[in-house]
Amino acid sequence: MTQKLNLVFIGLSLSSSWGNGHATTFRALLRGLQALGHDCLFLERDVPWYAAHRDLPSPDFCMLSYYADPTELNTLFRQRIERADAVIIGSYVPDGKQVIDTVREMTPSCLCFYDIDTPVTLAKLRRDDEEYIAAKQISYFDIYLSFSGGDVLTLLERDWHAKRAEALYCSVDEGAYTNTGQPFQWDLGYLGTYSPDRQPKLERLLLEPARRLPKMRFVVAGPQYPTNISWPANVERIEHLPPAQHADFYSKQRFTLNITRADMVEAGWSPSVRLFEAAACKTPIITDRWRGLENVLPGKAILIAETGDEVVQMLQVSSSEERTRMAETAYRIVMKSHTGQARATQLVEYIRSFYRGARTAQSSSHPEVSAAGVSP
Repeated sequence: MTQKLNLVFIGLSLSSSWGNGHATTFRALLRGLQALGHDCLFLERDVPWYAAHRDLPSPDFCMLSYYADPTELNTLFRQRIERADAVIIGSYVPDGKQVIDTVREMTPSCLCFYDIDTPVTLAKLRRDDEEYIAAKQISYFDIYLSFSGGDVLTLLERDWHAKRAEALYCSVDEGAYTNTGQPFQWDLGYLGTYSPDRQPKLERLLLEPARRLPKMRFVVAGPQYPTNISWPANVERIEHLPPAQHADFYSKQRFTLNITRADMVEAGWSPSVRLFEAAACKTPIITDRWRGLENVLPGKAILIAETGDEVVQMLQVSSSEERTRMAETAYRIVMKSHTGQARATQLVEYIRSFYRGARTAQSSSHPEVSAAGVSP
């Protein structure tokens, strides 16, 4: 293996961020890999929904190709997959079980699964729901990359027979997310696709404070919200906000609100990309509570709220100096540890350590055989 890695990703979407958080995750990671000098090919299932809403049809940081069904992975991309230093299959890939079996049959040198939905995946498997990965397939992967860290990694290895589970959190594209200097337009904002399990917290932590603070301004951006939601008059609705407009959106907020999916709260150690995006834009963050939060953004970098009363208090009494101090702290942490390039560095080290382990195992089993073909 050379110093420059040849990587193949098979993921839900890179071309369209509409209604999914996978595209921005992959974009930040692949930009980081390109900045480190590695070659990446991203393979995306060509489906009508994303085809009609592509906001990045031609990325400049990797190759992007489409396939019509899992069999085309074999007929069109077999050589690239077989030659790759690592193949990384993502969660929620259409016909994911078949994709995994198809790629595994090609015997790639290092096969990885990138679970951008780990708590959701495990909850589905406990219900015998094998929509995009079967329980038995977890053991197929040389490295199981998880959006959740902490106890979840032990669980994956102990109960689900992952060979090796490693945390690979989401990250922020540091080139795309920065404070744009826009004047404040909203006192509190939220960015996220509608989710039934998040909606009660949105009601409690944003809509209730909006009703109690009619002179303040609020905003909720994201698609798929039901028509029967009663939005207060001082809450602006934005149906879809393309990633290119995210930095402006965050920069116009005095505070932004982060709400975590129920499965991810239960699992812990599952930061949302919204935390890192807002911090990169130096926007102060109010978030719900979950285990592991202090390991990602310590208390001085973020505010934690569980009730509407707490949010109202934060909006009413926080000073400009306090908000600036908190935002600067979060910004420094994220720029050091949670950018696309930082996450790419982690991924490269995981892959290189896999090869180092393979070389050690080969030398131990066959000391007379040279492993010169695999470099650290």
